[in-house]
Amino acid sequence: MFSFEKNQTYQKAKVFNLEIRYFLQKAKIDWSTRNQLQRSSMSIMLNIAEGFGRFTNPDRRHFMIMARSSVFETVSILELLKDSKEMNENLFKEFYDSAEEISKILYATIQTFSKEKNAN
Repeated sequence: MFSFEKNQTYQKAKVFNLEIRYFLQKAKIDWSTRNQLQRSSMSIMLNIAEGFGRFTNPDRRHFMIMARSSVFETVSILELLKDSKEMNENLFKEFYDSAEEISKILYATIQTFSKEKNAN
């Protein structure tokens, strides 16, 4: 088993991505929006995994920042879908709450790596 597979944030990002995929299987959304949402939500978990493959905390921190940026991108797309009535409020709230939780964990991880960087 790879170390990232045991990580709580990675696990939450993976579940989030799967839920987005299930939504996209049924949603009637234009191709470019569908593609961008799928890629941005997948990028969260991929950047977390890639960060675990790095050897220094500044490198790991960089990938956690990228993962958090992908959370923001995903939420932005979800807001657009909600506002255009292509996603209902309840589903949006579920996705939003999951994304917010992942973002908060990533932020704390980034801060930890920042403190370790400043301690050296």
